Amino acid sequence: MAEEEDVLYLTELLGLQVYDLKGRNIGTLRDAALVPLIDPVRLDRFLVGAGPGWLSIRYDQIKSITTEGIHLKDERLTPYHSDEYMMRMVRDLLDQQIIDTEGRKLVRVNDVTFLKECEGGLDVLHILEVDIGIRSIVRRLLRGILSPAAIRRVQKRIPAHSIRWEFCNVLEADPQRRVRLNISNKLLEDMHPADLADIVEHLGHEDRAALFQTMDSESAAELLTEVDPELQPRIIESLGADRAAEILEEMEPSEAADLLNELEEERSEEILEEMEPQDAEEVEELLEFRDDTAGGMMDTGYVSLPKEASVAQAMEVLKKDEESLESLHSIFLVDGDNHLCHEVPLARLIFAAGDTPLTDLASDPLLFVTSDEKLDRIAEMFDKYNLLALPVVDDRNELVGVITVDDVVAMLRNA
Repeated sequence: MAEEEDVLYLTELLGLQVYDLKGRNIGTLRDAALVPLIDPVRLDRFLVGAGPGWLSIRYDQIKSITTEGIHLKDERLTPYHSDEYMMRMVRDLLDQQIIDTEGRKLVRVNDVTFLKECEGGLDVLHILEVDIGIRSIVRRLLRGILSPAAIRRVQKRIPAHSIRWEFCNVLEADPQRRVRLNISNKLLEDMHPADLADIVEHLGHEDRAALFQTMDSESAAELLTEVDPELQPRIIESLGADRAAEILEEMEPSEAADLLNELEEERSEEILEEMEPQDAEEVEELLEFRDDTAGGMMDTGYVSLPKEASVAQAMEVLKKDEESLESLHSIFLVDGDNHLCHEVPLARLIFAAGDTPLTDLASDPLLFVTSDEKLDRIAEMFDKYNLLALPVVDDRNELVGVITVDDVVAMLRNA
């Protein structure tokens, strides 16, 4: 833990007098900035109000920083010009909403804490924490009324509430400026999608769009499926057709079809045109079914094998598509015309010998629904038979999809 004398707060820095080498006052500190591409935690620039304009002072032009003032070691100062590569503490951070990735919540920044360190005989400030609690509000309220020392004595009675800088994700709506400020979504992508969805639902329209624009497609797809269904179409509408297509390609075809059904037909077709042909074809097949039927609910990502297949053959197929194992509950056996013959629960393969015919492990009786079956009947079947998966066939008894227990839970949750 840093010693108190090594810590400075943004509220203490603002308004400090800045002195030249002869001790003359040249202005007051108005803001300070990181330049993340140079150093992600060190304050690189100090912006000083002097007359009608501002001066920009580099960190290595400063000799000392205390609550009594800032003293320079170099007087070669330049006028301040807006720089998109700067993250300014007052303009870009103070009073702004950020995401606390450790606490998994959206918070507002009340103050910023810096650690003062001596480097080469100079005082250098590194951002340590953002302050979000009552203590930081008290500091701001008492600023200019009590001395910094008196405020520090008062705040000792109040518990600190802050977030370490490495757990903060700054929200920036402009994708180009995110790149310039080196703002990454890596912390967000490591969060559980359900936790991040809770945060996203409280963001403004621009911040939501920026988040989905800059996250990797797989993480964005996982997040989108967790967001309130009423918000999902609005999010997709806010993105370009190419970006929307990238995200929908990572979703289950049934989920992508449901979402596209909520859009205007012209917009839906525009996104489908940007999708990979195979992905677009799977989604378009599902768009033909009504939302309130098994066909509109099912996924086409099932595994089917010839009814003569063995356990060893099934294991070979599964090894080639390990990603699908997370959501796979059963393997389906079909005849030469793709007619559904049997369902084999995946768990039964684990202890079976490789030469065991899959038909020996099949569930009995075989349960299935047709693509026009109503949703309430499907929910009844999952409840009555404790199902994990239910195959869907067309009017020729050909296997066309599968409904999983996750699909049913999502349906009931959104009902």
